[in-house]
Amino acid sequence: MARRASSLRPLLFLAFATALWGFPFRPPLDLDVTPRITVFSNGLLGCRRFSGGALNYSTLLLEEAAGVLYAGARGAVFALDAGDIAAPRQQPDREYTDVTPERGRFRIEWEASAEQKRQCLNKGKDNQTQCYNHIRFLQRFNETHLYVCGTHAFRPLCAYIDAERFRISSAFEEGREKCPYDPAKGYTGLLVDGEMYTASQYEFRSSPDIRRNFPYPIVKTEEAPTRWLLEADFVGSTLVRESINSSIGDDDKIYFFFTEKSQESTPYFSQTKVARVARVCKSDWGGQRTLQRKWTSFLKARLVCSVPDYDFHLNVLRSVFVVEGDSQQNTVFYGVFGLEWKNVKASADSTQKWAEYTGKVPEPRPGSCITNQFRAKGLNSSFDLPDDVLNFVRRHPLVFQQVRPREQRPLLFKRSVDYTKIAVHRVAALDGRQYDVLFVGTDEGWLHKAVQIGGQVHIIEELQLYEDPQPVDSMVISREQRSIYVGSPSGVLQLPLSACHRYASCFDCIFARDPFCAWDGSECVEIASVRDRSSLTQDILNGNAGCESDTGEDTAVHRTRSVMEGDDALLQCELQSNLASPRWTLDGRELQGYGLNSGYRIGTDGLLIIGARAGQSGRYHCYAVENQVQVLVGVYTVRVRPDFPPPNPPSFAMPTTATTTKTTLATPSAPLSPTSNPTEQPLPSPPSPPAPLPRGPELQTFRNMEVMYISLVVILGGLCLVLTVVLLYVAFCVQGRSRGRKYSLQGSRTDRKRSSHMELKTISSHCNGKREGPGARGNGDGGDTADGFLQIVPGEGQASPNKDSSPPGPAPPLPQPPPLPSSEYINGLSATLPSVLRKMNGNSYVLLRQADPETTSPLYHSFTEELNKIEKRKHNQLLTKPDESSV
Repeated sequence: MARRASSLRPLLFLAFATALWGFPFRPPLDLDVTPRITVFSNGLLGCRRFSGGALNYSTLLLEEAAGVLYAGARGAVFALDAGDIAAPRQQPDREYTDVTPERGRFRIEWEASAEQKRQCLNKGKDNQTQCYNHIRFLQRFNETHLYVCGTHAFRPLCAYIDAERFRISSAFEEGREKCPYDPAKGYTGLLVDGEMYTASQYEFRSSPDIRRNFPYPIVKTEEAPTRWLLEADFVGSTLVRESINSSIGDDDKIYFFFTEKSQESTPYFSQTKVARVARVCKSDWGGQRTLQRKWTSFLKARLVCSVPDYDFHLNVLRSVFVVEGDSQQNTVFYGVFGLEWKNVKASADSTQKWAEYTGKVPEPRPGSCITNQFRAKGLNSSFDLPDDVLNFVRRHPLVFQQVRPREQRPLLFKRSVDYTKIAVHRVAALDGRQYDVLFVGTDEGWLHKAVQIGGQVHIIEELQLYEDPQPVDSMVISREQRSIYVGSPSGVLQLPLSACHRYASCFDCIFARDPFCAWDGSECVEIASVRDRSSLTQDILNGNAGCESDTGEDTAVHRTRSVMEGDDALLQCELQSNLASPRWTLDGRELQGYGLNSGYRIGTDGLLIIGARAGQSGRYHCYAVENQVQVLVGVYTVRVRPDFPPPNPPSFAMPTTATTTKTTLATPSAPLSPTSNPTEQPLPSPPSPPAPLPRGPELQTFRNMEVMYISLVVILGGLCLVLTVVLLYVAFCVQGRSRGRKYSLQGSRTDRKRSSHMELKTISSHCNGKREGPGARGNGDGGDTADGFLQIVPGEGQASPNKDSSPPGPAPPLPQPPPLPSSEYINGLSATLPSVLRKMNGNSYVLLRQADPETTSPLYHSFTEELNKIEKRKHNQLLTKPDESSV
């Protein structure tokens, strides 16, 4: 391989990686970043949706000046209002009747003919997906026309669209070298100054290719003697105008990003694929004799996205986005990388592996673009390059030096997520710095909004775009509309770049660290909508400064809870932020909820009081701790009442003395009664021993209660005696039946009498039908019932032939269990919880400690049901793919 060409030096590749699913290590840095908040589809703000009855909106073209968003789908092209894609556009002129309005929108129907679909089906293609016309290319050709290409049921075609009239204005052109046959093939294309550059596998069953399709002559990659591309899967391309203000007279460059089969020597057999970047010079027209109509400036290099500490490589490129700087040296490329674990193979390969070339490199340097230095030597175009230089280019397209991320490590690992597309918007914050805000789509229809801060990524929010999981196929950002447009199989979605009004408090606005948002003293506002920014507060770097130290006692939710002594009670305190941790205090004392005997269990959604005691009464405060700042969320006043209070407690007249503390009431002169103010105060201590009980009706009441309790004990004792007799009788019957006759496990259906009784059969414990000792043949000595295992056969019992008496009647009903406490003691959502539950990344609960059996409440199962209802952290998380991790 040749050494790295100097023309690749300006390339700064900043790897943005998602995470590995289940990789058996934990890096020292936080490489599994948790989104701060989770927003489901029903909570999206400012969302607009469009679906024109077509499928697969995979191609988007935004034209800011005209305010139009063009969308290419299966069998149709749409022109939507960029301000509101759901709003009807202005009707076209009546003169042009070939435009189909879709509820006021522009729509061009372009379906494959029935004959073409039949031919596609005859080729063995899928008539549900492949035998349609999928729009793969849609870009501006000149001031008046667009250029569009489609797969056209495995016979690609292209055409020009009159942008003003929005109609196809020309005959269809052959598209086999401009558009792939297969709608699922990796593909990328550009129209630059009237020249079309595309990269894909064009022809049927041919090798991939990078080519300039027009103007004539066509220039493409070489296939012999060295194949420049090997099973390449393209994901994107871009133009970098390096000729602007160039001091050396440099040429513009076109970069192509793809994944291909590895050709390097590597000690890791599993790295069968590698991520690549290739570039060609815009003014390259091929060689004069050598490399005729082939690129003379083609070079490719490996893109490295790895965890250096573990030599772990993410070698599949999925998406790329280019952020242009004020100069080409400041151009940054963001990429999404993944794993190829499902393609791991250990078979032998006879393909020759490439190694570093250490011989002499000819001059001028192979692969270079024409510059002033070349022109000074009489080399004014690629036709003038010497043959030895072109032969070297033909045999050495791969440069040895690899392109590494700017931070020498991934920006982000995100586990159990498959990222598919990325778009980046650069915005200025209040501190005067430029921040890159990343929008990353997943294969399940989620959008992660993140900001790069100091070489790391903070995920501001994760948004569920669709209730039905579907991949994000395309994204484009509008600066004018301050919106992002997302294409998916079902339609197009428009979202604002920011939703600042979602943050209701100063702390919430600052914690978000959203460069678009700031606190103005009363609400969280978008910076771009405010002219005077002197009163705005924002903290992107740390996310914890700018809000006044307010305890939040006035704005926090206050609740009162009554708990019966010995019960478990859950005090809810759900944290809105996935990054916040709970902190609880009781009367100003911090609670530690993880000790075995602490009496408390602390989870993300609340505090569990286990076996409430009188000492646990008091005032509970719940705080959300985030970025070293705690914010009051809720306040509970808890009263623990004695267990089993008397149903009608008698009133005792307490003598008033000088040492008795008066109870505070709403009205001082009002008598103490159950309807008084519920505010409780400590009861006064009696100054003397209590007076003897009166001998009136009150004493008679106590005697009646004593008689009632004795009667209950006698009744329960009688029931126990009856049950004992019944059980002994049943045991006697079973024993006599086993001695009297042999029972067949199958038996004849004619000998059986249907009955409502249950027959108890014994089954041998010998496995696989093997039996030993006497009675193994199933004789009357109980060979089939020697092991004492009981089998209950419903509805197939029959009366014992040795008994003349009728079968015993049903057992007497058991007494009803005591009623549950009244609603006052149910403790909110649930009264009991036998274990500690804690959220993991806001998605699910895990068991922290199992309670002792004696402390388990009969309401355990009801709590489990209620807990499933209140869980709301990404409850539609889908199954991960064990054969492919994500990045």
